[in-house]
Amino acid sequence: MAKILVVDDERSIRNTLKDILEFEKHQVVLAENGMLGLEAAQNNVFDLIFSDIKMPEMDGIELLVQLKEKEIEAPVIMISGHGNIETAVECIKKGAFDFIEKPIDLNRLLVTVRNALERNNLVAESKTLKKKVAKKHQMVGSAPAIEKVRMMIERVAPTDARVLITGDNGTGKEVVARLLYEQSHRSDAPYIEVNCAAIPSELIESELFGHEKGAFTSAIKQRIGKFEQADGGTIFLDEIGDMSLSAQTKVLRVLQENELTRVGSDKSIKVNVRVLAATNKNLKKEIENGNFREDLFHRLNVIPIHVPSLEERKEDIPLLVSHFCELICIEQGIQPKKFEDSAIESLKSRPWPGNIRELRNMVERLIILGGASITKEDIEMFG
Repeated sequence: MAKILVVDDERSIRNTLKDILEFEKHQVVLAENGMLGLEAAQNNVFDLIFSDIKMPEMDGIELLVQLKEKEIEAPVIMISGHGNIETAVECIKKGAFDFIEKPIDLNRLLVTVRNALERNNLVAESKTLKKKVAKKHQMVGSAPAIEKVRMMIERVAPTDARVLITGDNGTGKEVVARLLYEQSHRSDAPYIEVNCAAIPSELIESELFGHEKGAFTSAIKQRIGKFEQADGGTIFLDEIGDMSLSAQTKVLRVLQENELTRVGSDKSIKVNVRVLAATNKNLKKEIENGNFREDLFHRLNVIPIHVPSLEERKEDIPLLVSHFCELICIEQGIQPKKFEDSAIESLKSRPWPGNIRELRNMVERLIILGGASITKEDIEMFG
């Protein structure tokens, strides 16, 4: 059941719409002019608003403009007995969801209502998803080491500078990369992640730069590579220390010339991509051992950001546990649980070679296997 506002100075139209919409099990509120309609919209949350165009004091188009200015999100359907294409176009340009002419056709009305309410559901789902994603990629903690990382992100994100993110496995390098992207001017453009360690060395070039049909035995059709997919946006090269030397050479060319060549082609393709890279390896040692190109290292290492291990920020464990507990309970559909102080102290005294990832896994295990309140005994039993 939706809550719908009908704004019209003709009583007969108001009552007709009320009867139709209530028959469809919707709740209807009536307003006889634009001023009363605006007041009702400000004091209530409506799923949909109908507004006549020709009304005294405040006409429908002015009401529409006021609703948008006051950030009232309900879709607005304009109705008019003097409809023409110019009026309809003006209404849509000013933010109306749709335009219906009088006399109102019942089928047209019901279809428009259904479409508007479905759009509302999609918007609500989108907002919920964005909140979940934002929570997932949140940097939690207040230790000096993590505050330094947060400060670096704030300063570097708005630029196009390349960033090399270093740190042990499980410290949250992917979160740093995502925050750099979300706080950049490219946040509306593509964000492409590539785990260089997960792709076989013989396929990495095809994955990054694409290939032409027939370039090799299994190339049955053209493939667009990750760099092209990220054009205008950001590419995150995770575990770049595991990339083959051949692929490193081609990445270097992209960074130097902003262009690439697909496997099996001699045509150069221009790309505009911001590159973020991450590794848990000591690239200087890899250079000494002949496993990583020194010129590529210097191209990537414009802004170095080191993500501290959990050992360096153990004072953040209570905050991290609380954050993961809330997140996991929502994901698993479990009633919220609490960690007792003794349990937190026990967690703080443990070594964490797997860092944040290991801590999250531990919290999830305790939430699933432990009681309503997680105790030190639960950690000893299930840890």
